[in-house]
Amino acid sequence: MRKLASLALSLFLLTGTAFADSPKDSPKDSPKDASKEAAGTPAKPAATNAPTKTNAEIAAQMEELRQALQAQQEQLQMLKEELAKRDRQIEEARETAAAANARAAEANTTAKEAVTTSAEVKSTATALNSTVASLAASNAAVVNSAALTTSGQKKDEDKGPTTIRYKGINITPGGFIEAATVNRQRATSADINTPFNAIPYANNATGKLAEMNLTARQSRLTLLMDGKLGDTKVTGYYEADFLGAGTTSNNRQSNSYVFRQRQIWGRVDFASGWAFSAGQMWSLATENRKGIVNRGEWLPMMIDPQYVVGFTWQRAYGARLSKSFGDKLTLAVSAEGPQATVGGRGFSTYTSAAGAVTQNSFVFAPGAGGGLYNAFDPTGYSINKTPDFIVKAALDPGWGHYEVFGIVSTFQNRVYPCAVVSLQAADVAKLTTANITVNGNVFSGTYNANVFANGSNPLVNPNPNCTNTAPNAAFANNDSRTGGGGGFHFHAPIFAKKLDLGATGYYGDGTGRYGSAQLADATIRPDGTLAPIRGGHWLASLEWHVSPKFDVYGYVGGEYAARAAYTNYQSVSGTTATTPVTLSFTDPVTLATSSIVYPENQTTWKVSTTGKGGYGSPFSNNTGCNTELAPGGTSAPSGGANCAGDTRYIAEGTLGFWHKMYQGEKGRLQWGVQYSYFYKNSWSGVATPAAPGTPFSASPHAVENMVETAFRYYLP
Repeated sequence: MRKLASLALSLFLLTGTAFADSPKDSPKDSPKDASKEAAGTPAKPAATNAPTKTNAEIAAQMEELRQALQAQQEQLQMLKEELAKRDRQIEEARETAAAANARAAEANTTAKEAVTTSAEVKSTATALNSTVASLAASNAAVVNSAALTTSGQKKDEDKGPTTIRYKGINITPGGFIEAATVNRQRATSADINTPFNAIPYANNATGKLAEMNLTARQSRLTLLMDGKLGDTKVTGYYEADFLGAGTTSNNRQSNSYVFRQRQIWGRVDFASGWAFSAGQMWSLATENRKGIVNRGEWLPMMIDPQYVVGFTWQRAYGARLSKSFGDKLTLAVSAEGPQATVGGRGFSTYTSAAGAVTQNSFVFAPGAGGGLYNAFDPTGYSINKTPDFIVKAALDPGWGHYEVFGIVSTFQNRVYPCAVVSLQAADVAKLTTANITVNGNVFSGTYNANVFANGSNPLVNPNPNCTNTAPNAAFANNDSRTGGGGGFHFHAPIFAKKLDLGATGYYGDGTGRYGSAQLADATIRPDGTLAPIRGGHWLASLEWHVSPKFDVYGYVGGEYAARAAYTNYQSVSGTTATTPVTLSFTDPVTLATSSIVYPENQTTWKVSTTGKGGYGSPFSNNTGCNTELAPGGTSAPSGGANCAGDTRYIAEGTLGFWHKMYQGEKGRLQWGVQYSYFYKNSWSGVATPAAPGTPFSASPHAVENMVETAFRYYLP
């Protein structure tokens, strides 16, 4: 093409020069005619009507020819530049095609290696072959693009890759941005994630108000990394949202909530069917859709990130080993990080006259702070002896998915038998002079300054080895308890895969924290040891896939915690009076009633060995459970009068939908609405009406109605 263009240019220049050097008309007296005349040759007679051109006209014609030649030279220069530009574009297109061919060859080699692996890897080979075809098509498109570029046509828009390849690792970003709202009939002072067990009773001041919260904190970012080491697949995954709260987080202006980790784990899949994963992940007790694979969990389609009452889950550290036998059966075992929860009340305590409280055991310790554990968590952290151990078998026979699993969980605490003292020697530790009135007679003398509410000191320390008169750590020891249970999951499509039907059930001791409502794992016995609470949860689900763009879902679930009530809790408490104290008692021998007046600034001691407590005690005081009290301040709403019944059962029914407005190469836009109804009741206790005709309940209950909405954009 270059030679042809050069030849055409040369001919053009020669032709242009020839025309420029040859005038169209010669003057009549030109030298040529003069020579002919001198030779005696008769000159051709000129036409009588031919115009005679002057020198000025000839000069003008010459100027026109010069300008035409200059314009042709400029066009020639532009043509040279255009040819150079075309050459560069063709070279770039050739390089792009070569790179695409190299990628296609690499993907083809990977596909051939994958064909020799297990069934799972064979399916990967199919995907790789598809990738090869896509790359080949991409190569053809690149070549075609080069041709189009050569002909001056515009390139197609560059869509960009969904996966970034870095040093042999595929990196795929993901996640979604969400704008959500939550409306609750009774305020819980909570964001989009609902604290189910904190639904307020009728006496709670916040329960008199409805709440609406608007939030973007569930917006989520994910990063998936995977690659191949021969026939071994390695995977890493990170997932986070903004539902964490720092000590300065607030809703007043900046809404400065912190970025929190949801999942961060690594996994290795071997061609033999063995797989190992470790990190923070969904519990092995959480249901899978098929087999037992990370990122293959079945999760309710809820807007609420606390999901639904009855759902089995936790996200904690786990180390998991699994073995798949073809694509039908998978077995797995995991060790997971536990965190015990304790419920109930009425535990054995000693309260000094100054108000200091001593208890005969502890379960939790405050966080160390400074980037370690959260020092601002009011509960603290349980000191765990061992991880939770979970085993599971998953079966995929061809229709439906079936799972059975078991959990073993251990607890430990530190017990102090001599931390609640009887004061059996304290009644002679302090003497004073006072006027004492007995049966109307006033006596003066030195008497015991310690006053007991029952007029005597019958309390004997429950541990005969404890002779101390003040709380101490004598005979302290560690106590360990074991809990656990078992459950099942089931999911199957029906009606031409338009409906997905599912069911979950679990029952055990000390594992209430595996349910969404977070009922307590254990309570404390009178002697300070832990008592696991028996309980369970269940969930039924129905998901209707109306069309590829529209889904409707419904869930019904419940969680239960049994009584773990005890008597004979010990308590000792002292109160210092600022006015004289009058106590009456009956002489155990004469049965005569006497009264004693103690002067001011004396300590009155109340002692008991018949306290009632634990979890769900039938002696819990629920008097006034429907009575609202005045607040303690602008930021201290009242929790209400006595309402000591522990949660017995909590249930939720939910109905909602998701509509995908757009789903394609640019990602996905969807919106949804869900409605939830909650019911919670407590174990019955002791209650009497505050006044005749005043309503009361020995078994308090609470009801909540909630509507949540969400608008999400998912990354492609």
